Amino acid sequence: MATPSSLLPLFLFLFLLLLTHSLLSLAQQNQEIQALQSFKLNIHDPLGALINWDSSSPSAPCDWRGVVCLNHKVSELRLPHLQLSGPLTNQIANLRMLRKLSLRSNFFNATIPISISKCTLLDTVFLQYNSFSGEIPMEISNLTELQTFNVAGNQMYGEIPDELPVNLRYFDISSNLFSGSLPKKISDLSQLVLFNLSYNRFSGEIPASFGFLQQLQYLVLDYNNIEGTLPSAISNCSSLVHLSAEGNAITGVIPVGIAALPRIQVINLSHNKLSGYLASSMFCNGSVYPPSLQIVQLGFNSFMEILPPQSSKCFSSLQVLDLQHNQIHGNFPLFLTNNSALTSLDLSGNLFSGTIPGSLGNLVKLEQLRMANNSFEGAIPVGIMKCISLNVLDLDGNRLIGEIPFFLSDLKSLKILSMGRNQFSGSIPSKFGNITSLENLNLEGNRLTGSLPDVLMFLSNLSTLNLSGNKFSGSIWSSIGNLQQLSVLNLSKNGFSGTIPSSIGTLYKLVALDLSGQKLSGELPSVLGGLPNLQVIALQENKFSGNVPEGFSSLMGLQYLNLSSNSFSGHIPSTFGFLTSLVVLSLANNHISGSIPPDLGNSSDLEILNLRSNSLSGQIPSDLVRLSHLSVLDLGRNNLTGEIPEGISNCSSLITLDLSGNNLNGEIPENLTVLPNLVNFNVSNNKLEGSIPMMLGSRFNDPSDYSGNQGLCGKPLNRKCERPGNGKNNRLIMLIAVAASGGLLLASCCCFYTYALLRWRRKLKEKAAGEKKKHSPARVSSRTSGSRGSNGGPKLVMFSNKITVAETIEATREFDEENVLSRTRHGLLFKACYSDGMLLSICRLPDGSLDENKFRKEAESLGRVKHRNLTVLRGYYAGPPDLRLLAYDYMPNGNLATLLQEASHQDGGHVLNWPMRHLVALGIARGLAFLHAASIIHGDVKPQNVLFDADFEAHLSDFGLDKLTVATPAEPSTSTSVVGTIGYVGPETALTGEATRQSDVYSFGIVLLELLTGKKPLMFTQDEDIVKWVKRQLQRGQISELLEPGLLELDPESSEWEEFLLGVKVGLLCTAPDPLDRPNMTDIVFMLEGCRVGPNSGQITIA
Repeated sequence: MATPSSLLPLFLFLFLLLLTHSLLSLAQQNQEIQALQSFKLNIHDPLGALINWDSSSPSAPCDWRGVVCLNHKVSELRLPHLQLSGPLTNQIANLRMLRKLSLRSNFFNATIPISISKCTLLDTVFLQYNSFSGEIPMEISNLTELQTFNVAGNQMYGEIPDELPVNLRYFDISSNLFSGSLPKKISDLSQLVLFNLSYNRFSGEIPASFGFLQQLQYLVLDYNNIEGTLPSAISNCSSLVHLSAEGNAITGVIPVGIAALPRIQVINLSHNKLSGYLASSMFCNGSVYPPSLQIVQLGFNSFMEILPPQSSKCFSSLQVLDLQHNQIHGNFPLFLTNNSALTSLDLSGNLFSGTIPGSLGNLVKLEQLRMANNSFEGAIPVGIMKCISLNVLDLDGNRLIGEIPFFLSDLKSLKILSMGRNQFSGSIPSKFGNITSLENLNLEGNRLTGSLPDVLMFLSNLSTLNLSGNKFSGSIWSSIGNLQQLSVLNLSKNGFSGTIPSSIGTLYKLVALDLSGQKLSGELPSVLGGLPNLQVIALQENKFSGNVPEGFSSLMGLQYLNLSSNSFSGHIPSTFGFLTSLVVLSLANNHISGSIPPDLGNSSDLEILNLRSNSLSGQIPSDLVRLSHLSVLDLGRNNLTGEIPEGISNCSSLITLDLSGNNLNGEIPENLTVLPNLVNFNVSNNKLEGSIPMMLGSRFNDPSDYSGNQGLCGKPLNRKCERPGNGKNNRLIMLIAVAASGGLLLASCCCFYTYALLRWRRKLKEKAAGEKKKHSPARVSSRTSGSRGSNGGPKLVMFSNKITVAETIEATREFDEENVLSRTRHGLLFKACYSDGMLLSICRLPDGSLDENKFRKEAESLGRVKHRNLTVLRGYYAGPPDLRLLAYDYMPNGNLATLLQEASHQDGGHVLNWPMRHLVALGIARGLAFLHAASIIHGDVKPQNVLFDADFEAHLSDFGLDKLTVATPAEPSTSTSVVGTIGYVGPETALTGEATRQSDVYSFGIVLLELLTGKKPLMFTQDEDIVKWVKRQLQRGQISELLEPGLLELDPESSEWEEFLLGVKVGLLCTAPDPLDRPNMTDIVFMLEGCRVGPNSGQITIA
């Protein structure tokens, strides 16, 4: 037996070994602590998420937030969704035992450090949705254990490294700026399951080597610049579940074997250049059982034919089939009616003909059937009544005939029924009142007759009713007020007579009212002025009489008002100038007299002003020259006098200027020649004189545009102008004498004005001082219950400064009209210049706002909404008599609408260059994303609501104020019922009257397209909007047509050109017809952050 003394060396050896191991572990632990502390030191932590990273903790770092240890070594670092920002430091390499790194959904920037390759045990890297830039480190191939690599939604660029970790399974680099060709050595990644390169700039063809990836399940290549054909080798990817390459330039046909893959479920190849035929195996298969394919989306290509199956055995599990907007001709493919699992079928926008088969009734699970804009004919088959799950039936724009079938009333789940622009006759079936789920009924452009059936009044969920362009007669229902959800009512171009029923005044959700082209008569009901959401009023071509309703002035969201071709009389209400959202005002062909109100110059959004053929008199108000967005000004055939205002040249958007048939005198202003967009010009039949400006006569060389003016001379009239003679010289001498006398008179007036101004300012200061001594500001009662400042006067509740109401009233010059910055749907915005030099924007809400306590509560809540791209509420005031004020930072550089207007007529490189446009778009997106994260719907995203500070940083404005005003009786609490501006509002919002996050995204998309192309949404016709126009240019390859004049200098070979195209694609994504297809604002921010222009992106040039 060994003695204790003989075992002593062994014990000492073991002790030293244990001590050494402990010291090494402690050293490694200290190294990890130092690495994590270095990581923390270099990042910004606004939420204090890493506050417990304390090295003095006995369990540090294993008890730190986001740190996971294995055997006392850091094995995982998980810090997602914490708003962390800053670089990922090289010290991360000291976490040698790290297996999982998750920093997703933060604001990390800079490049991914090469040192990360030293963490050789890493198997998962989640860095998606940050702001990382630079390239993927080539050394990533050293991470032999790496299985998941996700850097989606960053700003990374460059090509994919030639060598990738051999055990890689999930590779997602979508929504970045990567370019180059697809990796040809992809076959080395035999374990690859997901490969997502969508929303980048990859080009070239898809390599055939993809066919070697037997484990590949998800191949996503959406929205790149991929060309060529689909390689048939993809048919060898036996595990493939999801194939998506939407939004590329892929040509040719689809290889037959792809649809025969045993596990394939989704094929999405929409928006490409595919052509030729479609094999029936795409929709059913005779060789694969049980079938797997569920979703096929091939819309917006050039397919021409569907080949029928060769065998009667055709199995299918297809649920969604989208073939919209191709060139497919022939009859309806009958074999599709055997796909009993089908829930959505879209064949719209093709060349189908023949009859609709009754065998459609076999599709008992069908929920959406869209076959609009084809050439189907005949009657609607009875068999369709078996599709009891249908909620959308769209047969619009075909050649269907006969009466509308009564059996459609058996489709109890129907929400959208659109059968407009066909040849239906007869009346609306009385049983339609049974479809109580119906929300949208469109029967426009048919041959329907009779009166409106009363049973439609039972459709309590109806939000859109369009019966225009038929032959209905009789009167409009007196009980139409029962349709409380109605937001769009279009009964135009029928034969209705009588008056508008007063019950229409209870339709508080009504957004658009079109009763034009009828035989309606009488005066307009005053209740129309009480519909708070009304944006469109079209009552032209009727027999209405009485005065033009002044009550329309209260409709602050009104954008379109057309009362032309009636018998209205009286004057144009001057209060129409309060309609700051008004875009179209047409009062032509009436009996309106009086003068044109100068206040119309305050309707800053006005684009069309048509007052033709009335009895208007007086001069053309010079205030109209402030309408910088005006494109049509038609004042012809009135009794206007005076001269043509020279300032009309400021209306640089003018396309049509018609002043014919008046009594205008003087000369044609020379500066009209500078109007760049003018297409139609007519000043005939006036009393104008002098020579026609040479350039104007060259542009508009039709003599009829100038005829009837005896004093006009020069081309294109056959009347030469006299040379200056003695008579002319005498007249010139007289003019000089008069001018000299006028100059003396003007100098005297200036002296008197200066003296009066000094006296007025002195009195104003004395008055303000007196009011402060009385502790009561002007226009505010001395019994004001608001809090008081140090001088005893009521004060604004400011979140930083101390300002009294008296100072604010003085700063706005007692809310003087000259201090008005803009008129919003929530009130007037004034410029406030305080005595200490401070500038604020003060929003004065209309009378009748919330009571003081509720107002303060809502204002305090709104004041907590702070973001660098939002107009932040700095203070508020609530006190009698009904005075409600909101204080914001002053934005000295105007709004986006004005900036775009200026950019379209100047050298865009000096006014609004590409870096500026990108930063503006990104700023709007970030602000809107922040609102959505705070559960705030904007409801009216448009260029006029994007303001710029002194540094030209974009700030989204006019949000969150609905709760600060009194709701209508029918809508006591909703804050999302305000519908946006015509041209910017989403199609679903126009139907429902409800603003949502998705409708905000649509509006943002329109603003983005306008920002990039310079085209206003209202420049287009009813058949083509800005979205369709952009798509058409892209399909034709006419990309240069998309460029706003200020961007014409972009080089097609430059990165900025690619960035511009990516921005256009983002705009198209935002404006997808289906709200569910639109990205959320967070995703949009990440996509736009990928559109930056390199190291000089922050250099903005402003003229």
